[in-house]
Amino acid sequence: MKTMSTSAPSRRRPAQRDLSTAPLLAAARGERPSRVPVWFMRQAGRSLPEYRSLREGVPMLEACFDPEMLAEITLQPVRRHGVDAAILFSDIVVPLFAAGVDIDIVPGTGPVVAKPVRSADAVAALPLLEPDQVAAVAEGVGLLVERLGETPLIGFAGAPFTLASYLIEGGPSRSYEHTKALMHADPALWHALAGKLADIALTFLHAQLDAGADAVQLFDSWAGALSLREYREFVLPHSAKVLGGLADYDVPRIHFGVGTGELLTAMREAGADVVGVDWRIPLDEAVRRLTAAGGPAPAVQGNFDPALLGAPWPVIEAETRRIVAEGRAAAGHIFNLGHGVPPGTDPAVLTRIVELVHGIEP
Repeated sequence: MKTMSTSAPSRRRPAQRDLSTAPLLAAARGERPSRVPVWFMRQAGRSLPEYRSLREGVPMLEACFDPEMLAEITLQPVRRHGVDAAILFSDIVVPLFAAGVDIDIVPGTGPVVAKPVRSADAVAALPLLEPDQVAAVAEGVGLLVERLGETPLIGFAGAPFTLASYLIEGGPSRSYEHTKALMHADPALWHALAGKLADIALTFLHAQLDAGADAVQLFDSWAGALSLREYREFVLPHSAKVLGGLADYDVPRIHFGVGTGELLTAMREAGADVVGVDWRIPLDEAVRRLTAAGGPAPAVQGNFDPALLGAPWPVIEAETRRIVAEGRAAAGHIFNLGHGVPPGTDPAVLTRIVELVHGIEP
C-alpha cells in the first residue's frame, strides 16, 4: 500500500499556502489535530438557498465550466458552515463531457449517456481527456486557492468502475446488470474500458492538483454492488492506477464508496491514505478490519447517516458524539456523512453539527 511521502519531493505546483496546521490535512496524515475536522459530501449544492439562487436557469454542466460560478459555489458552505475543507463543485461525469462523450445530467435522474458503451468499437471510440479541455475547471481551482485562506481544497474525480457503470448502463442503475455481464463475459474489453477511464480520471485530477488543490477524493460511489472477488479482479488495478498516479504530489488521497464495508481493505490497498466509510458499519469496526489486514493504523472519514439529518436535534447530537468517539480508534478521523447531503436538509443543522464536532475533545 502506498502512503503519503514525508521526504520524497513533490511535483512542481503553484506556491502553496501554509496549511501545515490545517486539521483536515493533519488528520489525513494520521495525526491528532487541534479539533476533529469536518466537511460534508455534497455540502456545495441544493441544500443551500444561495446555491439554488445562483444556479437558477443554469444547467449543471454549464455551471461546472464557469470558473467564477464554480468557485463561488465551492465557497458557499465554507462561509456558512465553517467546515474544515472545501470540496470542488463539479461532477464525476465532467471529464467525460469535457472529452466529448455525449452525456448530460438530467434533473431528477442523474447522468444519462446518449449511446451506452457496450462493444469493442464503442470502447475504441471513447475519447481521452486533454488537459486543455478542463482548463476552466483548473482556472476555478486557481481562484479558490486565492480565496480560501487557511481552508484546504479537496479536488475529486469518479473512479473507473463508477464511471464505467454510467457509460455501460446508460445512466443510474440499481442492479448494474449490463456492467457485471460485460465484466464477466469479456474481461479484456472491461479492462480496456476501465483503463481508459483511469487515464481520464488521472488527467482530471492532475489538472486540479497542478492548479493548487490540497487533497483529492476518488469517488467509487457504486463499487458496493460488487463482491470482494470482483472488486479485486476488475476494479482494484484501475483504482490503484489512479491513486498511484498521484503519489508524486504528496497530498492526501481519500477513497470513498457506498456499501463498501466488505471492500475497505482492498480500497485501502488501491493507494488510499484515508478510507471513507459509509453509515453501515461503525468506524471502530472499520478500523478493526483495516488494522487486521496489516499495515499502519488507518485514517478514516465518515460516517453520519445522511437520512438522520432530518431527525430531532437530540438524535443528531447523540449520533454525532457516538461517531466522534468511534473515530478515536483510527490514527486520524475526518468527520463526514456516509454519503451526500440530501437536498431537503436544513442548512442550520449542518452548521450546528460543525459547531458540535469542533467542540468535542479530539
